[in-house]
Amino acid sequence: MRIAFYCPTVDLSDDTPSGDRRMADLLMAALRLAGHEVVIASRLRSYGKDPDASRLARLEEEASRDRNHLTRRFDDGERAPDLWFTYHPYYKAPDLIGPMLSQTLAIPYVTAEASFAGKRAAGPWAAWHKASLPALARAACHFTFTARDREGLLAGGVEQSAMVDLPPFIETAPFVTMAGPRLRDRPPHMVCVAMMRGGRKLQSFRDLASALARLGDIDWQLTLYGDGPHRAAVEAAFAVLPAGRIHFAGRIGAQDLPAALARADLYVWPGLGEAYGLAYLEAQAAGLPVIAYNSGGVSACVDDGQTGLLVGESDDAGFAAAIRSLLQNSELRDHLGSQARTMALTKRSLSVAAERVEAALSVIVPATPACRQVMP
Repeated sequence: MRIAFYCPTVDLSDDTPSGDRRMADLLMAALRLAGHEVVIASRLRSYGKDPDASRLARLEEEASRDRNHLTRRFDDGERAPDLWFTYHPYYKAPDLIGPMLSQTLAIPYVTAEASFAGKRAAGPWAAWHKASLPALARAACHFTFTARDREGLLAGGVEQSAMVDLPPFIETAPFVTMAGPRLRDRPPHMVCVAMMRGGRKLQSFRDLASALARLGDIDWQLTLYGDGPHRAAVEAAFAVLPAGRIHFAGRIGAQDLPAALARADLYVWPGLGEAYGLAYLEAQAAGLPVIAYNSGGVSACVDDGQTGLLVGESDDAGFAAAIRSLLQNSELRDHLGSQARTMALTKRSLSVAAERVEAALSVIVPATPACRQVMP
């Protein structure tokens, strides 16, 4: 099957680190693993940081040109797609191309991580919110990553039968041979991988520093991987901790990450407001238990009490207590880490995701015979 893939939140040709870009790459990899041809349909980035009406109007004009350009290409004999797949359409990044073009081509339209924010129906974002609604109405299937996704779509009038659970997943192959026995002849070693940005990212770093400040009576080390425009503020947050406890390692490449995680004992990252957090899955694939906030969609990646410990948002004392409990109990730490690794490798792999996606798509396409009529 030929699948037109579109991500309105980011330009997929840009290599700047981005959670959306990474998830889009994983989805395309899963579709290809399932045997499909995937083509990027458009590079139009419809994301709006602010509810700028003039920008929305310009985007609608650009989207119209893209739709017309694609239609002409297919009319001229280029093989048309069998299905359109949009990742992460929402009110700040509406899909202005896929719903209309898929209807013109008479092919199924599918989304992943679509969302509905009813509170935006009125106020400055109202026009953007309205522009996001055709994606919800048109889709034959919505792949949902978290319970929060599902609840939002139900509130937006999407039928439960149109939703397919697709828990967050990663490429686990690099982690299969990396985890081994943890070293016991050194202080427990914690690790965290996160972009050093403002907002909730910076607050998460500050919360982590505050929690660690409560643990001065026990021995531990923490390595922070990541970089970004707020690195100085992050370093300032950890400056109150004793010298030698914190190591800022900078950005780490994907090829080096599995070994770096496997050298540690525990993964700690509050993850305030995280959509879900693929870094949590990577840590678990390396055999690390996770300590995080029960915030956003984090519980879609971390099973509280089974693969890690989840703490209430902004509870510094509770976060510190959770860290203490695992630093001082290597048996429990190893037990949770072993379960975390099993969960990640057997349930959250690219191959498992490909099977889930293919099972849903194989039902959708045959059920829509008109999709074959546009084939040359």
